[in-house]
Amino acid sequence: MSGIAGWIDWERDLSGEQNVLSKMTNAIQHRGPDDEGYWFSERAAIGHRRLFVIDPAGGKQPMVYRSGDHSIVLSFDGFIYNFKDLKAELENLGHRFGTESDAEVLLHSYLEWGEDFIQRINGAFAFAIWDERRQALILARDRIGVKPLFYKVHNSGVLFGSELKAILAHPEVKPEVDVEGFSELFGMGPIRTPGFGVFRGIQEVKQGHYIVFTKEKADHHQYWKLESTPHEDDVDTTVEKIREILKDTVKRQLIADAPIVSMLSGGLDSSGLTSMAARYLAEEGKQLGTYSLDFAGSDKHFKADLLHVSRDEPYVKIVAEYANTDHHTVIINHDQLTEHVFLPVEAHDLPALGEMEASLHLLFSEMKKNAAATLSGESADEVFSGYPWFHQDEFLFSGTFPWSAQIRYFKDVLNEEAIKTLQPEEHRNRRYQEAVSEVPKLDGETGIEEKQREMSYLFITRFLPFMLERKDRISMHNSFEARVPFSDYRLVQYLFNIPYSMKTVDKVEKSLLRRTFKGYLPEEVRTRKKSAYPSTTDPVYYQNIRKMLNELIEDPQAPVALLLDKQKIRHISDNLFEKSPFEVGKMMEYILQVNKWMKDYNISLKL
Repeated sequence: MSGIAGWIDWERDLSGEQNVLSKMTNAIQHRGPDDEGYWFSERAAIGHRRLFVIDPAGGKQPMVYRSGDHSIVLSFDGFIYNFKDLKAELENLGHRFGTESDAEVLLHSYLEWGEDFIQRINGAFAFAIWDERRQALILARDRIGVKPLFYKVHNSGVLFGSELKAILAHPEVKPEVDVEGFSELFGMGPIRTPGFGVFRGIQEVKQGHYIVFTKEKADHHQYWKLESTPHEDDVDTTVEKIREILKDTVKRQLIADAPIVSMLSGGLDSSGLTSMAARYLAEEGKQLGTYSLDFAGSDKHFKADLLHVSRDEPYVKIVAEYANTDHHTVIINHDQLTEHVFLPVEAHDLPALGEMEASLHLLFSEMKKNAAATLSGESADEVFSGYPWFHQDEFLFSGTFPWSAQIRYFKDVLNEEAIKTLQPEEHRNRRYQEAVSEVPKLDGETGIEEKQREMSYLFITRFLPFMLERKDRISMHNSFEARVPFSDYRLVQYLFNIPYSMKTVDKVEKSLLRRTFKGYLPEEVRTRKKSAYPSTTDPVYYQNIRKMLNELIEDPQAPVALLLDKQKIRHISDNLFEKSPFEVGKMMEYILQVNKWMKDYNISLKL
C-alpha cells in the first residue's frame, strides 16, 4: 500500500520541478512513510510514497522499464491478489523478474498485454503509468473502488494523486468549491457521486474505469461494470460457490511480508472472515491477532436501534476463543471521541462522519503498533443485501437513495437563501435519477424484485464506495493497510444476480452468508441478528457535540454560518435532541465538520 502523485505536461518542461513534486508527494506521506521515490523527465514528474507490506527490499517505486530510448514508469497503490499467478504466466512468456513485488508484475503485465492487462488483474489498486513511447498517461482504479485516485486537467497537462491533498499541494491549484460542490455536500454528503471531487476542476477516476491522457485528448474507458443475468444455481450450489470464492480471496489477502491481523466485531461478517483466516494461519503454525473496539460505559449507555441490536463485546469473546486468536479490545471514552471528531476532515479533505471515524482512527492507531495490515468485513452488507432498507417498502419505493430517506434533519438546517441557491433536494434527485438509469435490467423482472436489484445497484455503486473510502482514508492516515475480502469483484458480481428471496432463504438477513459460515462459527454468533459498526450512545459525547454546535451558531466568524438557519438549528437542538440524540447528533457532527473544512481549506461560498 502506498500513495502516488504526479504531474504530466505536454508543453512545459517538468525536469526541474522537484520542489513541486516533493510537496505533492509529501502531502500524502502518511500513506507511505517507509520510503519515497521520484522520477523526472521533460514531460513527466512522478512520485511515490511506500508502506512496506510486500517485498520491502525489492518493490521500490516509481518502477521504470526501459524500452530503447524510452521509459515506461509505474506508480502504484494497492495489492494485486493474483500477482503470483500472473507472474508465472509472464515467466512462461519469457519475462524475467528482479523482485518479489506485485508492482513489477503489474508493469510487466502492461508491457505484455497493453491496456487490456487490466482485465486480467484482481485486486485493490490505483495506478499511474507514463508511457514515453506513446507520450500517454494511464490512470486506473480497481473495479469496486477500494483504492482512490484523483486528477485535475491543468493547463496543458494533468495532475494526479491518491488523495485530494496531493493535488491541492500544487502551488497553482486553489481550493475552490462552487455551488455544485456545496450542493453535493448538502444533497448527498458525506457520500459522493462517483467521479465527483467536490473541489472545482478536480475529479476522481471512477471505479472500474481507466483514462488514457494524451496531448490531444482524454479517452475514458469503463473496463468493468455490474451485469444482470439470470441466477440459475440452487441454494446449495450458490452457498458452495460463495464459500469457495471467499476461501480463495481470504487466502490471497493474507499474503504479506509484514504482520497482518483481523478486525473482529462479533458480527457475522468479521467473525466469519476471522475464523476463516485463523484456520489458514493455524495450518502454518501461526496465530491470528484480532482487534475490537468498545466504548467506556457501553454496558450502561447502550441503546438498541435499527442497525445496532445488541452489544458486540460478548460475541467478540466467543469468537476469539473459538478461533483461538490473540485478541485485543480497544476501549474508547467520550473525551477521546470529542478530541478526534475533526480528524475525518483532515483524512478526507472533505466533511465526513464524526465519531464513527474518530473511533476507527483510535482503533487503527492501536493496531498499527503490532501489524502492518488488517482484514475487514466491509462490503458484506452491501453485496449480501443485509440492511433493513432492502425489504422495507418505505425505502424501496421512496424515490430517492434509501440512506437519504432516513436522514430527516439535514434539509432543515439551511436557510432559505442557501436552499434556493444550492437546491440540495433537487441535486440529490438528479443524482438518484442518474444512478437508476444505469441499473442493468433483467428481462421479465418486475415489481419488488426489480426494485431490490435497483437497491443492490445503488448500494454497490454509491453507498459502498464511501464505506471503502472511509476505511482507506482512516487506515492510511495511520500508515496502516485495510484489506476487504468481501469486495472481491467475483463475489460482488455473483451476488448481484442472486434474488433477494434467496439471499434471505432462511427468513433472516444474509441467510446465504450464514450458511456459508456454517462450521466456521459458533451457532450463537452465526445466527446473531445484524448489528452495524459500533457507534457510541454515551450521552456525554453527544452533549459535547451539542455544545460545540450551539457555540458555532453564535459565532459570526464561523464560515458555515452564512448557510445556516440558526432558529431551525436551535429548535432541533432544544426540542428533538433528547428524543433522537444519535440521529440529531450525526447532523450536528456534519455541520461542525463542514465548518471546520471551510475554515481549514479557506473555502467560502457567495450566495
